[in-house]
Amino acid sequence: MKNINDSFLKGRAKSLKYSFNGAFLLLKTEHSIMTQSFIGVVFIALGFYFKITKFELMFQILGFGLILTAESLNTAVEKLCDFVHPDYHKKIGSVKDIASGAMTFAVISVLILLTIIYYPYL
Repeated sequence: MKNINDSFLKGRAKSLKYSFNGAFLLLKTEHSIMTQSFIGVVFIALGFYFKITKFELMFQILGFGLILTAESLNTAVEKLCDFVHPDYHKKIGSVKDIASGAMTFAVISVLILLTIIYYPYL
């Protein structure tokens, strides 16, 4: 008889494997993810340089996590749209624009966050 915990743990391990595969695929193939990851690392280094507080650093990391999450979802929506309807279609274009708009909200929020964090240090 199979132990239910074994299958549950195996399922979670597989899910985690797929998640990391997706993250590495994004980092290897998507220039926007590469760029935003690099900028995030630069700002983390700047945080140590300016000796920002632990809470400021946590908010900064959370902000860049938000950007990477939004960009990842935007990429997934765009790839799905391109797969479903490879040719231009007005409604598909609107869906892609809306997904991109979510990314814009994330970036604007993080720019405001970074301004609040770094303005006193400059």
